[in-house]
Amino acid sequence: MSRNKGKPPSSATRSAIKPATKPATKPTASNGLLDDLLGYHLRRAQAAVFDDFMREMADDRITPGQFGVLALIDGNPGLNQSTLARALGIERSTLVAVIDKLETRGLIARGESKRDKRSYALTLTAAGRDLFAHIRRKVRQHEMRIAAGLAPGEAEQLVALLRKVAT
Repeated sequence: MSRNKGKPPSSATRSAIKPATKPATKPTASNGLLDDLLGYHLRRAQAAVFDDFMREMADDRITPGQFGVLALIDGNPGLNQSTLARALGIERSTLVAVIDKLETRGLIARGESKRDKRSYALTLTAAGRDLFAHIRRKVRQHEMRIAAGLAPGEAEQLVALLRKVAT
């Protein structure tokens, strides 16, 4: 027989009691005007893509922004920071923090520019080339996963449309 007969259950007992049925799902809110806004859907898509990217790259500790920097340096050895910032569409001061992190990890090196002694030429180190080769394969898997719900040709069409929006 329970010692607490007639008394309400304690908070510890209440927290241990599990409901017999699943809790009702919360009703979703109407998106209203948002359903018609391109920017809203772009932001939602970006969040989904970034979340998947971050899960894929968790062990490698690479963010989407860092991947972009590595990809552009890989494709353009000797690129300077100003040109890289313009190519990425970000402020040079924002880029410096990313470059510092990648340099601290030994993935990129700043060298003297042959064209302009006031700027640095950026290159991937051997470790940076190795990591980039590894994550390039993972990015391809990530891209296939996020495009899995698209019909043949739709991914290319979406990229073309997004390029139009960006320009």
